[in-house]
Amino acid sequence: MNTRNRKKKGNQTKQMRCPYCGSPVVFRSADGIYRENKEHTMLYVCSRYPECDAYVRVHKGTKTPVGSLADHNLRSLRREAHRYFNRLYESGLMDKQDAYQWLADIISAPMSEAHIGHLGEYYCRQVIQESKKLLEARKGRRFQVIGGG
Repeated sequence: MNTRNRKKKGNQTKQMRCPYCGSPVVFRSADGIYRENKEHTMLYVCSRYPECDAYVRVHKGTKTPVGSLADHNLRSLRREAHRYFNRLYESGLMDKQDAYQWLADIISAPMSEAHIGHLGEYYCRQVIQESKKLLEARKGRRFQVIGGG
C-alpha cells in the first residue's frame, strides 16, 4: 500500500477533484497563472489547466483554500459580489458583523458558512442584486435629506 494513501489520525487521505471536469487537483505556485506572483501565492489548480481553468487561492502560509475551485466566470462573479458586499460596510450602511449576518441570511446559511469564496453563480448574483438595492436605497435617502425632500 502506498504510504500517501494510508489513514492519518483517523482521516482518509483524499484526492481533491475538479468540480468542472473531474480531473485531479494539484497544489502549486500561482506562477504562470497570475501575471505577477510577488507574494508567492499558492493555489489548488485543476491538473488540466489551462484547458480547464479552475483554481482557488490558499491562505498565505497554509494549504487551506480561501473558497472552492472556480472557473473564470465564477471568479469574476465572486470579485463583483465582493465589491458590492464590501461597500455595504465600507459605506457605513452597516458594520462588518451585520454585513456578514446579512450575507448569511441571503444565502440561508449559518454565519460560519457566509463566505463569498464558497458561493456559486446563483448566490453571487443574489448578493450583487441585493447589495445594489440596499446601496441605491441608501443613496436615495441621502439625496432626499440633502435635497430637502
